[in-house]
This record gives sequence, structure tokens and C-alpha cells, in this order.
Amino acid sequence: MNVLVINAGSSSLKYQLFDMDTKKVLAKGLCERIGIDGRLTHQSPFKDEKYKENVPMKDHADAIRAVIDILIDKEWGAISSMDKIDAVGHRVVHGGEFFADSVVITDDVIKAIEACIPLAPLHNVPNLTGISACKEVMGDNVPQIAVFDTAFHQTMDPVEYMYAIPYEYYEKYKIRRYGFHGTSHKYVSAQAAEMMGRPLEELKLITCHLGNGSSITAINKGKSMDTSMGFTPLDGLPMGTRAGNIDPAIISFLCENEGKTAEEVINILNKKSGMLGISGVSSDFRDLDAAINEGDERAKLAKNMFVNSVKKIIGSYVAEMGGVDAIIFTAGVGENDRSVRWDVCEHMEYLGIKIDPEKNKYRGRQMDISIDWARVRVFVIPTNEELVIAEDTKKLAEPLLKK
Repeated sequence: MNVLVINAGSSSLKYQLFDMDTKKVLAKGLCERIGIDGRLTHQSPFKDEKYKENVPMKDHADAIRAVIDILIDKEWGAISSMDKIDAVGHRVVHGGEFFADSVVITDDVIKAIEACIPLAPLHNVPNLTGISACKEVMGDNVPQIAVFDTAFHQTMDPVEYMYAIPYEYYEKYKIRRYGFHGTSHKYVSAQAAEMMGRPLEELKLITCHLGNGSSITAINKGKSMDTSMGFTPLDGLPMGTRAGNIDPAIISFLCENEGKTAEEVINILNKKSGMLGISGVSSDFRDLDAAINEGDERAKLAKNMFVNSVKKIIGSYVAEMGGVDAIIFTAGVGENDRSVRWDVCEHMEYLGIKIDPEKNKYRGRQMDISIDWARVRVFVIPTNEELVIAEDTKKLAEPLLKK
């Protein structure tokens, strides 16, 4: 069974084609500058070089056509025809309280995703556009599956997801904590259980998805118990360009003293804050490290603030769950930044957490980096959100294809 995974942005579209019998990636790529001029980058596992060409893409339907054309291309392709694509899995960022799991896309599902647009206008709109484009190009006979970033966190109790604001705002607008990166947290927690040789349902895990966007999740008995992102992905840790947790009164203060609208301040908190805002150098941790090596104190402050926030959230989740069996680092920073992993776990020996400095030298590799005697295991696990989407798509599409 071949599954095409789509992650549609406002002017971009990422894709991967999976052979689900082997779980291997047959091809992957990126459509950029959709609606402007169009650019396609395509990679086949059978070739060392990448295919890069300007391809006219006036809309997402054109982008989907370009993807299918390259997938069936005699030189660069992986399949003989569009009919070899059995199902399509779509990443959808926000499912609100409607969805606690992945679903087959129907008209009612589309309406529910549309109802969540106010909660994630920058994400759900292009996600819907990608769904519509696939239906237009591929027809109604190819099952389309929606996999939600928020679904994994729907197991949180009200004590974790409610904000202490008048309850009527939850009833009227569904203002609450939703959490994100759910597919990543779900994947790495399952991998950690496999590495430990224990059932996921008996473990207490803390998964740290650390990248330009970062979130941490407490997973108790296989279910999300608490997570650091909230009503939007702006909440939680300071990130590449996001401020993370701040006193909300800062927004009105800046509006009054800087003569800005609330929307302009939110834009600053989303795009000009975090590591970029503190360091004045970059949102990229590699650039911060280079600046720190040159003695840049603001870059050092930014990274220390990030590490301290991760450490505080881990500590709070250990208290909340009454212990922890393993801590998992994943995503760009978690998988590759050795100093972040080391600094986060430093001085946690009293909890049974200690990293082996030799094992910690490796990056981007799935492995246990704990020192041998550590009671709590520390893992580095490269995330694979696309595989989770493909697996959910296969599970839901197979019964439809057998009819």
C-alpha cells in the first residue's frame, strides 16, 4: 500500500510517499513559492542528487499536479501512475475538541476543521487548501485522512488544560490549552518504550520536542497528561522566534507605550522574540553557539534561558506524574545540540538522571545516552511525524479500499 503524506503551508507543500508494506520512503520533496512562480525540490532514495526546477504553480492544485508528475516521471519517479497512490494523509494542525484521533475526511470533518480556523488561522487554512487540492486532482475515490497535531493531547484532564479565566470564555470560545507536536510526542514515546522493552502503558515519560518550535509533554501510561504549548503554539518555552510564557499584561503595556495594536504585539511575540529577540543574532541554535564562542553575552543569555525553561518544565512534570522512567530528546535541537541535552540534565542526579558524556557526543542517532547506573534513562530519538501520519492513514484507509 502506497501512502502520500501532505503537509500544506500557505505558499508551500511538503510531501513524502511511503510504501507501507516496508515503511520505506519512496520519494519526498517540497513545493515552494506557490502562487508566486513555483519551485519544486524532489528527492529519490535511488539518486544522490536532488531534482530542482522552477515549475509554475498558481495554486495548491497545481502543486499537487507537479508532485504527481514527478512521482510518475520515468527518470525521477517512484511509481508508474497516479493510481498507485492508495491514500493521502494530511497533517492538520488544529482539531480543537472535535478530534481525539485521526479521521477519514468527510464533509462534516471539513466543517469541523473550518470551525477551528479561529484557533489556528495561519495553519488550518492552508491545511484545508491542501485537502481541497488533492480532492480536485485525485478525485473522490482516493481516501483522504486528517491527522491532527492536537489530537494526542485530548487525553489531558481539565485541571491541566483549563485556564483560570471566567469559565464562560471556555464555554463560548473554547479557550483552553490544546498542545501541539502531538504526532512527534506520540512517535518518540512509543520508540522509547520499545527501547526499554517495556509496555508503554506502564511508563512515565517526558518527551522534549526541541527545535525552532519547542514543546515538552508528560506522558503517563501512554497518554498525554500535560504539555507546555497551550491555546496556541506561542505558549510554553521560549523558542526560535516565539516568546513563550510571559506576563499577559506586557501586551497591553507595549500597546500603550509603543503605540502598537494587539495584533502587532502578538506578531512580535511570535516572530521577533525568543532566541532571536534576546540574542539579536539569530533564531538558529547553531548561530547562537558560534556567537557564544566569540564571547557574545546576549547569545549566551538566550541559550541559558532556553535550557533553564526546559529544566523547569521537566521538574514540574516529574512532580506532576510522581516520578519519571525516561526523558526523550527529539527534533532539530534535541537530536543534534549536545550542549542543550547536557545542560538540561546537569545537576539532576538526585532524580536519577545522568548523561554519559561520551554517548552524548553523538547527534541525530537513536540511542540511550544515560550513564550506566542512571535510574532514569535519557534517550535521543529522531522524530518521524510523517511515518505516524502514514501509519494512521493506512489504518483508516485499508477498510475503505477493501469495500
